[in-house]
Amino acid sequence: MDISYNWLKQYIQTDLQTSRMSEILTAVGLEVEGIRNYETIKGGLEGICIGKILHCEKHPNADRLHITKVDVGETNTLQIVCGASNVAAGQSVLVARIGATLYPAVGDPFTIKKSKIREVVSEGMICAEDELGLGNSHAGILVLPNNPTCGMPAKDYFKIETDTIFEIGLTPNRSDAASHIGVARDIVAYLNTHQTNKHTLQYPKTNAFPKNNPTNPIQITIEDTQACPRYTGLYIANVQVKESPDWLKNRLNAINIRPINNVVDITQYVLFELGQPLHAFDADKIKGNHVIIKKLTEGTPFITLDEIERKLTQNDLMICNANEPMCIAGIMGGKESGISFNTTHVFLESAYFNPVSIRKTSKHHALKTDASFRYERGCDPNITLHAIQRAALLIQELAGGTISTITDQYPNPIKEKEVTLNYQHLNSLIGKQIDKQTVNNVLQALEMKITTKTNDSINVTVPTNKPDVTREADVIEEFLRIYGYNNIEMKNTFTYTPSGLKESPLILLKENISTYLSNNGFNEIINNSLTKSEYAEFDFINKNETVSLLNPLSKDLQNMRQTLLFGGLESIVNNINHANENLRLYEFGTVYAKNPAKTATDNVVERYTHQTKLALFATGKQHKESWQFKAYDLDIFYLKNIILNVLNKNNFIINLFTLQTEPAAGALIHVLTYKYKDEPILSIGEVNKKTLKHFGIKQKVYYAEINCDKLIAINERKKVLFKELNKFPEVERDLALLLDKHITYQEVEKTAFKTEKKLLKSVNLFDVYEGKNLDEGKKSYAVRFILSHPDKTLTNDEINQVMDKLIKAYQKELGASLR
Repeated sequence: MDISYNWLKQYIQTDLQTSRMSEILTAVGLEVEGIRNYETIKGGLEGICIGKILHCEKHPNADRLHITKVDVGETNTLQIVCGASNVAAGQSVLVARIGATLYPAVGDPFTIKKSKIREVVSEGMICAEDELGLGNSHAGILVLPNNPTCGMPAKDYFKIETDTIFEIGLTPNRSDAASHIGVARDIVAYLNTHQTNKHTLQYPKTNAFPKNNPTNPIQITIEDTQACPRYTGLYIANVQVKESPDWLKNRLNAINIRPINNVVDITQYVLFELGQPLHAFDADKIKGNHVIIKKLTEGTPFITLDEIERKLTQNDLMICNANEPMCIAGIMGGKESGISFNTTHVFLESAYFNPVSIRKTSKHHALKTDASFRYERGCDPNITLHAIQRAALLIQELAGGTISTITDQYPNPIKEKEVTLNYQHLNSLIGKQIDKQTVNNVLQALEMKITTKTNDSINVTVPTNKPDVTREADVIEEFLRIYGYNNIEMKNTFTYTPSGLKESPLILLKENISTYLSNNGFNEIINNSLTKSEYAEFDFINKNETVSLLNPLSKDLQNMRQTLLFGGLESIVNNINHANENLRLYEFGTVYAKNPAKTATDNVVERYTHQTKLALFATGKQHKESWQFKAYDLDIFYLKNIILNVLNKNNFIINLFTLQTEPAAGALIHVLTYKYKDEPILSIGEVNKKTLKHFGIKQKVYYAEINCDKLIAINERKKVLFKELNKFPEVERDLALLLDKHITYQEVEKTAFKTEKKLLKSVNLFDVYEGKNLDEGKKSYAVRFILSHPDKTLTNDEINQVMDKLIKAYQKELGASLR
């Protein structure tokens, strides 16, 4: 939210430096995320002054150029070459001095330099209005009337206003500060707490509001008082809709609000001044002179100001006339009922709408406006009257007209909440003994009234502009914002209670795996557990198990994730878009699903399941290209090797896992699934092209997902034993096995260790061949076996015996033959 410093100064007398004001705003909970300067004319016309042309003659080397002598209020005149057709002696003009930067209406800024134009020195520039951003005309130089003083800065002549804009990060609970008055209220409270000289918040006055006004001709009916607890309206006859004056346009432009016309601009002005949204209707378009606040039937079409037709839901609150809807309450007006330059009679609305109702409608229609921003968070229900009076007086001042009486429908007035504050509770929660009178002064500075007081506690009434302050803890937080978090001293000691609980096996597993992956070139990512609603449309996602939020912030955060795949692909897209294409990523995360075995009558905890999973992603090259070695593409075997190493590092026995291969499963192709006792533990594969296309990824992506909950439940682990290194040499022997194509390497390895358990130390596949000179359906595996004995050097006879056993086993169990 943007806050104008000049605007703030209308309500509080202060000359604080920008940096100090920024510190105060952040201290009271209104964090300043940025500060920028605003000028009514970009660049502020710095380096531009008034000059008078004393002499003008044609350029000897160019027909369309003139050489001028210009008085700029100094001893020496400036010689300036000018190409404008209307330049003449005696004119008062705008002169850009050497070094001045111009911000033209069209094009990029440029800086004036001393130059030679057709061999004649030019010491500046005589400007047209479009070259200074004063207008769009380039018909000639801008000639000023009434002979203004030579040398006068152009910013003084045009009364350029400069301002400082604070960009505030407003948290959802601070609806009371969603206006300049709200921000000024906090500043006054802070200054009166921390300074001796007192400040007063100067509210805009409405005591000039006329009395004995003509009767409001517009009837108001609230059919849904729950969604609209209060509706205030008045009628202004015979207004003149026109362009707003400069002061009003400058206020809105400073905070990036586009001026439209004087009536609409006033409603915007009051919104950002008081925090109360207003809406102005063309009264002649209110059919039947009747405003009805109600909900319409499901599917009713309505065209909003942005000229988009929207289908209403049965929960959308609408402002209607006798025949049709005119406005989505608290969010956006309709195309037909708005103010135009032909409007002569205005109906002005100032209402309080239920925040939940506005938030649901805003989310459903994806409509975010300055009005809905405030209504969603909770406006002050008791400011509607003051706001409409303020706006009506401004409209009468700038557009003329006659103001009617005010119709105020408020069947069930919302009262201020009363909260009891115990001084000892405050001191205990803050961690510091604070003087009771200091507490009282701060709360009163925040416009909280103390109704009763004892030695131990006080009762305070909380203004209705603070809907989030309902409990004692909230009042303490309000006090602490103004008193200052920095005024709470840090203790010199701290206490710590060591835990006697064993560390979670899941945490240990995560730490071990994270260390290994990070040390091997992987980067950890963390994605939101809420995902886009569109992801539920993938055919491999079970829609019946999708957990959806009842009131999502947006469609991008609608469902609880059922897989870590989508978040990782989003991260990959983001990196590729930033020219980082070689990626190895991993993420630990929880996935969620409905429990299909449970019904709505079961315990809510039992109706949902969640599992912790580890996802790995590999795409691009293994490393950057170098003269030392070729950059190989990452592939499924690289990822498989990483996974097996992860299992080995955590002492899982690989041989206990069975490998199942599938051509496709879910979002993956060429899928490898590892099972333990027929229970799937992890899967590895290549993400299919359809899924990659949805994300706009053109390179191959390999994905692995491990169910960590199932993995830690496996009790069979390798026992870690420390023993003396074998001092006897290892022996290598190779076999070239001719096998059927369906035989896997895992079967070859398993058969070897089953056949020779004592001397065989390792098995390695170092070559695979399929092609010429082999029978159809056959392939060749080149396998290396490592043998050793712990107590002696193996003899040739012993080695041959082992190899003969292995050959016979392969022939019998796998149908292998030697090449």
